Amino acid sequence: MINNNTMMQRDLEVIWHPCTQMKDHETLPLIPIKSGKGIYLYDFEGNSYIDAVSSWWVNLFGHANAFINERVKKQIDTLEHVLLAGFTHEPAVELAHRLVNITPEGLKKVFYVDNGSSAVEAALKMSYHYHRNRGKKKSLFLSLTNSYHGETLGALSVGDVSLYKETYEPLLIANRQVPVPKDQSVEAAREALDVLREVLEAKADETAALILEPLIQGAGGMHMYHPEYLVGARALTAAYDVHLIADEIMTGFGRTGRMFACDHAGISPDFMTLSKGLTGGYLPLSVVMTSNEVYSAFYCDYNEYKAFLHSHSYTGNPLACSAALATLELFEQNDVLAENEKKSQYIKEKLERFLALENVKEVRQQGMVAAVELQGYDVKERIGLKIYTHGLNEGVLLRPLGQVIYFMPPYIITYEEIDRMMDVAYEGIKRLKL
Repeated sequence: MINNNTMMQRDLEVIWHPCTQMKDHETLPLIPIKSGKGIYLYDFEGNSYIDAVSSWWVNLFGHANAFINERVKKQIDTLEHVLLAGFTHEPAVELAHRLVNITPEGLKKVFYVDNGSSAVEAALKMSYHYHRNRGKKKSLFLSLTNSYHGETLGALSVGDVSLYKETYEPLLIANRQVPVPKDQSVEAAREALDVLREVLEAKADETAALILEPLIQGAGGMHMYHPEYLVGARALTAAYDVHLIADEIMTGFGRTGRMFACDHAGISPDFMTLSKGLTGGYLPLSVVMTSNEVYSAFYCDYNEYKAFLHSHSYTGNPLACSAALATLELFEQNDVLAENEKKSQYIKEKLERFLALENVKEVRQQGMVAAVELQGYDVKERIGLKIYTHGLNEGVLLRPLGQVIYFMPPYIITYEEIDRMMDVAYEGIKRLKL
């Protein structure tokens, strides 16, 4: 009979897990999941866990969603996959049209990739290659301090996670960080824009693009900033002939309170990368959205040096595109953003009591993303791991980012389930010793 322990042992014999020090599992049990339904995950012994982090931010409408299930089942009997070079298929075509219709004005072309890091890689290459096709040598990229854009080499290059940068530095492309606004105030946004302006004045001739996570830096501890920075960054990059790449892999599809974080600022970037929630958490898929102007720079009679050079075997996979189409239809059938606004307000009210705890430094929120940052602990104490373990014991999956406890649940979470999720986190933090 399969149980948690036998499945865990079979796993540890052969699987190397991501973002994990595998030695931890000598004492920290691995949780084998047998099934999921709604916001809950179930192990092999019937224990349930509220998925408070949407399984790494991908799940929008719950596990085993009946509507998305049906669309994927229907597609699998028709066409499971076909190459997207010289061929096409209905799910890819329909999804591309829908994305063009809902993303910011000017984003008229869709380039399919298959995961977030690869989408960032493609956007960086497109930007560099666009300038090259126009006779300009621009190989420097700007990004924000504290940023994260993925873990392939190009994506690592434009991130600011010191552990990764120090380890793989000899392999990375040219990049320079500019300050992220220090908080969510307008004043902080303007201070950071002053520095960006100075850097562009000095480096615009060699800079291809500025890449940023709009409003929320996910892996950077859910650091948040004001939309004014996006407005200013768009104006400055346009003035200096530098592309703006909006990495909406985490923030896209309603997480921030609007369909896309850029909508809060009313801006249109030159490139927008999308993944995670795109398929509702079902299948790997990502896209790079860009303009007709960028597309036109590669459109010509055959020239092997001018053509864009990027491909993946599973580009535009029909099953993934069908899951994405179903996900977008759920937005259309239900007033998801309006309902999320009510839940966001409820979460905001629930956050207030965390401020009374002496080990809480700050709480912050943007739409359906909320964070509680702790203080008074050394990183070696691994406070986040203690909260994680406490959460599992209480039936809630909380996976902190260092000393930041965050909430990013599926949109179908009920108010009672929000209470449970946040009460467990509150009790876990309250029990910690300073």
